[in-house]
Parts: sequence; C-alpha cells; structure tokens
Amino acid sequence: MTGLARFERRARELLDPVHYDFFAGGAGDEVALADNEEAFGRLALLPRILRDTTGGSTAVTLLGDACEMPIFVSPTAFHRLAHPGGERATARATAAAGTVLVTGTAATTPVADVVAEAREIREDATVWFQLYLQPDPEVTAALVRRAERAGCTALVVTADSPVFGRRGRDDRNGFHDLPPGLYAENMRDLPGGADRVRPIEMSGAFTWEHLDRLRARTDLPIVVKGVLHPEDARLALRHGVDAVLVSNHGGRQLDVAPATVDALPAVAEAVRGRIPVLLDGGIRSGADAVMALALGATAVGVGRPVLWGLAAGGEKGVGEVLELLRDELVHTMALCGAASPGDLTGDLVTRRGAPR
Repeated sequence: MTGLARFERRARELLDPVHYDFFAGGAGDEVALADNEEAFGRLALLPRILRDTTGGSTAVTLLGDACEMPIFVSPTAFHRLAHPGGERATARATAAAGTVLVTGTAATTPVADVVAEAREIREDATVWFQLYLQPDPEVTAALVRRAERAGCTALVVTADSPVFGRRGRDDRNGFHDLPPGLYAENMRDLPGGADRVRPIEMSGAFTWEHLDRLRARTDLPIVVKGVLHPEDARLALRHGVDAVLVSNHGGRQLDVAPATVDALPAVAEAVRGRIPVLLDGGIRSGADAVMALALGATAVGVGRPVLWGLAAGGEKGVGEVLELLRDELVHTMALCGAASPGDLTGDLVTRRGAPR
C-alpha cells in the first residue's frame, strides 16, 4: 500500500473503533464524504511538455503569511483522541513543514498552547483559528480575543453548520461526549460559563450581518469556510471577507452537497482573483492538490490525512504526511510542466474519457 492510505490503515489498527468512526465518518449515507475523493478520480491532468521547470518553487503567500507549499492543515476536532500529543504534536509538525495550521474551536488543547508549541519549532510559524460563531455574542468576542492574544493571524469562520450534521456512525456507537479528561479547551472559562467548559452551540439565526459585526470587532483577516454556491462567494466579497474556503465540512454536514472540487470552478469564477479561494475535502495526494490549484484554488487543506498521521505516529507521523504531499506536489507539477503553483491553469485539467 502506497501514499497516504497506509497512514489510515495504521490509524485504524491503533485507534479505538469508536474514535476511528468519529474521525472517518460523514453525514447520512456518506455520499458527500465518498464523492469528495471520487470526484478527483473523475479528473485527469493534461501535461505540457518542453517547459523549463528548473529553479521552481512551491511557496505561496496566504493572507500575508508565507507558506512553503500551497497545502495547509484544515481544522479538525479533538486531536487528543487520535494521539496523546494531540494538537501540540500537529502544531510542531506543521510548523516544521512551513505551512499554515488551522486550529479549531473544538481543539483538545487551548489555542495559546497550540501557537506556543508551533513557535518553539519556528518563530514565524503560522496558526489560524477556526471559529464557530456562538449565539451569545460575548462568547464569540471572548473566543476572538483568545485567538488574537495567542498570536493567530487569521480567523476561519465555519458557516456551514446552522445545525449539527446527522452522523450515523456516532449514533450507532453512542459517541456523543469526549472521554473523561478531554475537553474542547477553547470553550473553557467563557462568559456565562463560570469555571466550566461550555458546549459549542450551533444556530440557524446567523446572517451576513453577524459577519459584519465580527469584521468590526477584529483586525484579523477573515476566511469564510463552507462556501459552495458562487453567489455566496460574491456576497463574501461584498462583505469584506479576505478569503473563502470551498468546503462541505468533509462530508459531515449536508450529505447531498457536491464534491468540493466540483464546486470550485464556479466559486473561482465568481471571485475572479480578487481574494484567495481555498479548498478542502478529498485531497489525498499531491496530484489532487495540483488539480485543485489548476481549477482556481490558491491553496488546499487536508484534514483526515493529518489525523491518520497523528494516530499512526504522533508528530513524526504528521510530518511524514505533509512531506509526502509536498514531494508528490513537486513531482506532479514537474511532470505537468509547471515550475510554480502560478503555472497551473484550468486547461491542464480534463474529465477522464473526455475527448482530447
């Protein structure tokens, strides 16, 4: 077994089956979950030849942060379920790889500790904070202040969760609470919560006006995560958003949502290069990343592969996952005649079986 699949196989061997299902599972019949990966299999790359690819680079700049590759770590919950090192191990490996870590509201390590751990490895390590807007605006404000004080350099607002997705594996396993001693640490000691850990709340009441209020409250760049409809990308531009993240929550929310790579071209067309377009969902190789970059993504995120690397080998495992993706990215770009991500254009991507 080659590529990232070997990390998932090892993770499945090591993890409590209930916890494996929590990480691996999706909503409903898991159609969107499967389609995220299968959609890349429906695509092919049309390489260009006789192009000088020497002296190239995979470096990109995301919202002012320098990254050594256009692959970042998307937010995922509860890393200490995967490995005792948890988000600290993920932070160290991501910093060593020179790319962005998006740490989540539902992290089992406080955001300040995640950032500190990353910057022990690299002074300029980049950590963004994934934020669920909370019904109590003072709770949201407190979370934003924590991210700012910790040194996060952007907020990633997850906007695709007016309600929790219905996840059959968790229901069958009866998995609805963390084991004793593990908590969503960023929800601790918030307004109205006294000394306890507040639950993360979803609400269908949020609108673009709430995003405007967040924009007025912080100077941090704001990324909206969960954009699939091109009109929402246009609205994001009008509301001063700094980037959009094309995402269907890893297939964990709306099971009839499209694969993210299928939604990407229309979102990229709506934005027309005015702000970065990011993508996550289904990236399982450097070749997948190349396809997404060619179709208009500025950078792509990986979620589950990082968790599998973490479960399989802690910090070292996460580092190996990111290094493998980087190596595959560089190799695929060279074979396509691209010296840098900017050389990847939509004409390099075709449907399998489509006329040449």
